[in-house]
Amino acid sequence: MKLGMGFYAGMVTDQNLTFAKQMGATHIVAHLPGEETFPSDPSGVWSYEDLRQLKAFVDSHGLTLEAIENFNPAHWDQVLLDGPERDRQMENLKRTIRNMGKAGIPIMGYCFSLAGVWGRVNGPFARGGATSVGYLEAEAPEQTEIPLGEVWGQRVNDDAEEGSIGRVTAEEMWARFAYFLEELVPAAEEAGVRLAAHPDDPPLPELRSTARLIIHPDAYDKMLSLVPSTANGIEFCQGTISEVPDVDVTEAIRRFGSGGHICYVHFRNVRGKIPNYREVFIDEGDVDMLDALKAYRDSGYDGVMIPDHTPATACDAPWHAGMAYALGYIRAGIQSLERW
Repeated sequence: MKLGMGFYAGMVTDQNLTFAKQMGATHIVAHLPGEETFPSDPSGVWSYEDLRQLKAFVDSHGLTLEAIENFNPAHWDQVLLDGPERDRQMENLKRTIRNMGKAGIPIMGYCFSLAGVWGRVNGPFARGGATSVGYLEAEAPEQTEIPLGEVWGQRVNDDAEEGSIGRVTAEEMWARFAYFLEELVPAAEEAGVRLAAHPDDPPLPELRSTARLIIHPDAYDKMLSLVPSTANGIEFCQGTISEVPDVDVTEAIRRFGSGGHICYVHFRNVRGKIPNYREVFIDEGDVDMLDALKAYRDSGYDGVMIPDHTPATACDAPWHAGMAYALGYIRAGIQSLERW
């Protein structure tokens, strides 16, 4: 297994890449890229040149760009909404995937969701009062319907009419998801890129009147059966899977790992289940993370693992310190498994 780090938009900098190298990471996942990372975003396509430059920048630090995570919402809102510009946007997504393949970036992570990651609150949820995030039903904001011109909590069309997108059923969302996979998986396969689906976080059946799709490991079985292909894979967010009641996390790791379906892993821990859970330090949650590492190894998984996100510590560099703690834990666990 390989140790990686994830960076959000604008965070792929010399300083942060040097930090990743110092922590023992070998691979990078570029999260939520926007205009801070790809100036060609307004075209609806990530250009080959932008992708090539990003990869070259990461390479220059002795690191490997393993994946990009999450399309710009404005690039595929019509695909998610089944809007009139759906087919045009799909062709642009195919161009992006072909450009990724040409640039040598092997994985595209995504989450097929209208509400996105929504409703979480901050609090002193981790050990020693370290600040983290969680979903607490009594403290979550009111679930208003999603306004027209918005997906994933981001405004993508300032000219949209007033009103909301209304209710979207599970049947409608699965039909849209099937279109997405049927169109994009063959292009990804041809380009040598794997599409990696993230589960819905929080994994509730519905948010803001819109159905959620990957809210249980069994939903991955349905997704994989829609378009069977090595290019149709899983971004295994272990923290999100841990939030689902009555799920054996290590069994899910073995099931999908042994099938070769896991593209990369978000290796983090939580305490509690939906509708009430809190993210905590990697060694204090409900899942025995060393058992989880063994499950990955035993299943034959040899890909990248990133902390995703961690509690913020009480110091001058709260994000970096939290990441350093998680990365050190994962690195030590991997080294132990390699030795014994």
